[in-house]
Amino acid sequence: MGRRARLGLVLCLAALWAGGLAAADEEGNQDESLESKTLSAEDQVKDHSTGTRVVAGQIFLESGKSDSQSEDEENFHSQEEEKENSLEELNSLEMSNLLNKDLEEAEIQSPVLTAIGGTADGEPCHFPFLFMEKEYAECTADGREDGRLWCATTYDYKKDQKWGFCETEEQSNKRRQMQEAEDVYQTGMKILNESSKKAQKKEAYQYLLKAADMNHTKAMEKVSYALLFGDYLKQNIQSSKELFEKLTEEGSPKGQMALGFLYASGLGVNSSQAKALVYYTFGALGGNLIAHMILGYRYWAGIGVLQSCESALTHYRLVANHVASDISLTGGTVVQRIRLADEVENPGMASGMLEEDLIQYYQFLAEKGDVQAQVGLGQLHLHGGRGVEQNHQRAFEYFNQAANAGNSHAMAFLGKMYSEGSDVVPQSNETALQYFKKAADMGNPVGQSGLGMAYLYGRGVPVNYELALKYFQKAAEQGWVDGQLQLGSMYYNGIGVKRDYKQALKYFNLASQGGHILAFYNLAQMHATGTGVMRSCHTAVELFKNVCERGRWSERLMTAYNSYKDGDSNSAVVQYLLLAEQGYEVAQSNAAFILDQKASIVGENETYPRALLHWNRAASQGYTVARIKLGDYHFYGFGTDVDYETAFIHYRLASEQQHSAQAMFNLGYMHEKGLGIKQDIHLAKRFYDMAAEASPDAQVPVFLALCKLGVIYSLQYIREINIREIFSHIDMDQLLGPEWDLYLMTIIALLLGTIIAYRQRQHQAIPRPAGLRPAVPQQEPPPEHQPPQ
Repeated sequence: MGRRARLGLVLCLAALWAGGLAAADEEGNQDESLESKTLSAEDQVKDHSTGTRVVAGQIFLESGKSDSQSEDEENFHSQEEEKENSLEELNSLEMSNLLNKDLEEAEIQSPVLTAIGGTADGEPCHFPFLFMEKEYAECTADGREDGRLWCATTYDYKKDQKWGFCETEEQSNKRRQMQEAEDVYQTGMKILNESSKKAQKKEAYQYLLKAADMNHTKAMEKVSYALLFGDYLKQNIQSSKELFEKLTEEGSPKGQMALGFLYASGLGVNSSQAKALVYYTFGALGGNLIAHMILGYRYWAGIGVLQSCESALTHYRLVANHVASDISLTGGTVVQRIRLADEVENPGMASGMLEEDLIQYYQFLAEKGDVQAQVGLGQLHLHGGRGVEQNHQRAFEYFNQAANAGNSHAMAFLGKMYSEGSDVVPQSNETALQYFKKAADMGNPVGQSGLGMAYLYGRGVPVNYELALKYFQKAAEQGWVDGQLQLGSMYYNGIGVKRDYKQALKYFNLASQGGHILAFYNLAQMHATGTGVMRSCHTAVELFKNVCERGRWSERLMTAYNSYKDGDSNSAVVQYLLLAEQGYEVAQSNAAFILDQKASIVGENETYPRALLHWNRAASQGYTVARIKLGDYHFYGFGTDVDYETAFIHYRLASEQQHSAQAMFNLGYMHEKGLGIKQDIHLAKRFYDMAAEASPDAQVPVFLALCKLGVIYSLQYIREINIREIFSHIDMDQLLGPEWDLYLMTIIALLLGTIIAYRQRQHQAIPRPAGLRPAVPQQEPPPEHQPPQ
């Protein structure tokens, strides 16, 4: 009885422990918390009224509640803390022995395998059993050429020769097939991960295609997405749909999410927002983060569901937790948001991409010993972006060259790389500390921040909050975002300083202005719970959405852009459509732009309506060009009926909210013509003038429009006055005197005499001076131009 009770206790404790890990994993808390590292050093950290913890500068809300928690909740949390403390007090060796012993007893009570066929059909397998002087604790295929699993039903097989199969022949064939599929899949993934050449990646997908044909789930997922986007396989929407349906039947969250996307976008199936919502929901329940992100955007914008800020907050927060937990000291990858419309108008200007010639020039400078070029290229390769692929090896080499030349910035980034560790640079707190100290001594803010992190977490040095605070303040004073972020975290948690939410908010805001993802995340948590600020669900959702859009899936923005540049519009539009479903405004506008150009993947009659849908979603997120496009679509009747009033509303919104010169010009034209609004030339002139003031580019078209408007206004004025009535009211005797007719006759006579005299002089021949030769050969003038004889 005591043993059974002890087993129950241990299993309960193990379940609590596993539940805690699962919850932490679900929320994205994959790193150790700051408190676990600093509790023994500072008692003040225990006072966490908001139930938060900070990991690498990010706030994790474990309870999701604000300071106004009830006493019952506080009692509950105190009981939980007591449980945790009691677990920690258990001797680890005793706990390990207890678990091992009782779990062995639990295994004994588990169902036993029964031998099939052989010499002991129906008898239970005996584990362990002895075969060829080796003990086996599970079924084995040793000694058999067909690879079928078997077991002995007594301990000594050689002595008793009692055995049987552990599986039927059908199960054996299926297992071997799945093992073969797994081997093929692993071969394909190895080639895919280790190569950068397109030809090798295509070869890898041939292995994955073979594994998918053998019903390997992960291979089917990879292949189905490759067929959907045209990644290293020829794009085939119908084949990808069939694979997604098969995956969905097997319960794959990736398959469910993708099938929801197909129904949402109407690719390969008839569009159905209801079915899309169902599949997205199942995908999210299965833990698919992209499905959560899509649902978050749909609840935020009210697409196919009732608008609900709280539901959007739930989905976005879960995804943001995972994104924030992946952020390292060196930061995440750079997200390139290139608008195709801007790229067409100004090639290369709006994209922020570096030309290949420019990159080669910088490389040439770096090879010649230019330290600034070495540091710049090191940062580009460390984070990736602007047309440069992420490459830690090259980043390390460039930083090393610059650091050897005495550059403090390069030293600090080497410290970051050693502190973080990677395949290229082994993790070493001691080496990182040396580089951070060198950089900090030279006044470098990156080095000061890194040194602060070392003292805050005790990496290579004893934990010292005072020194951590000192170095973070120095870095923050120089505007370094990491220093501002960590300083905000210390004020938020009261580590080394008195807890001050206003100061925390101040430093988080400063770091967010520098674009730090974790600063956005922390601000979102504060607004979501009303910690230090008034609770604002709307603000929290917008901030969490910003964090979610920095996830690794954002890399597909560049993949889609490259597909478009390579002339593969169909692949690009499908990728942009998926990102548009996730709420990326730039993807929505780019998808609409490609559809506007009549993408062949969509029926000709559907391009404008679908483009209109995505212009509408992009406009609702504040994109001015999208708002003007909506006005244009309603003005000309693209994808909808001609509706001047709706067009006028969209132009007016773009004019008032974004001060668009194009929208103001269009409003002036509509006022001039009386389209969708009463004709008013005065208001037309006013809007034209506003457009010229808003943008210098609008001045020439505005000048021409105003000239035209002046002519129209003059004609309208003449049309409106009655000339006959004006002359009837004029008294010539009073105006010119009683003999005005004599004056008039005299003037007419003089004019007539002048004309006659002028005509007579024209009839007289003009003599040519002698001795002068004409400059050109004389030709007889045409008959109609000959002077009269």
